[in-house]
Amino acid sequence: MDKEATLKQLQEKNEKLTKLQSAKSDLISISAHQIRTSLSAIKWIVRMFINGDVGKLTAEQENLMKKAYEDNDRAINTVTELLMDNKREDLLEKKYSFEAINLIELVDDTIFDFSGEAHARKVEVIFLRPENLPKVTVDKEKMLIVLQNLIENAIKYSNQNEKVFIALREKDGAVEISIKNNGTPISGKGKPKIFQKFYREPDAIKKEAVGSGIGLFTAKQVVEAHHGKIWFESDWDKGTTFFVTIPCKK
Repeated sequence: MDKEATLKQLQEKNEKLTKLQSAKSDLISISAHQIRTSLSAIKWIVRMFINGDVGKLTAEQENLMKKAYEDNDRAINTVTELLMDNKREDLLEKKYSFEAINLIELVDDTIFDFSGEAHARKVEVIFLRPENLPKVTVDKEKMLIVLQNLIENAIKYSNQNEKVFIALREKDGAVEISIKNNGTPISGKGKPKIFQKFYREPDAIKKEAVGSGIGLFTAKQVVEAHHGKIWFESDWDKGTTFFVTIPCKK
């Protein structure tokens, strides 16, 4: 085998290894994000019991709940560290399993997952549920990641006693999702960077120190893999609204 052929073979092997490593890294990032979301939902539900929001506990029950809360918090911190350490530059296309679904049900389920956190933060989530909506063909698990990220962010970056509005509507052959809050808007400098991997707004870090900066990046990858679009509008007077459009099922 001549030198040129050997070099080409080595380059091909290197590209293959790079892709495999990137795929492994992104799989860890997405899986860890899902685990953290579930753990966060459990955290705020347990906190509701500790605070007596669902009835008074006995001393023994309260101690057990506090231990569960502390153990859960440690697990969240571990997953967050995993997300932050798992830094890769390239995202390899992943396999998608598409099915026709009703987004109303998926949004309802996601809101329920964050009901404990919303209650603890004194944020009201209002779903402007449409009467009818066409089905869309999506990878349900990956679309759930998009909704989890956007709804969690809207709650986290809201102030106490504020409202988060979620709406769905059919528009121009697609289903449009909008998620709005009135927290600190995205800065002018941050607007072109908001979907970059690992980017976090300075004001967002001040309000919520823990965060990986991978959520919106991943959401963008997922939405675009569905031939959809994701964007936002943000200013001091109107708050911040994220929009996602997914083509309707044909």
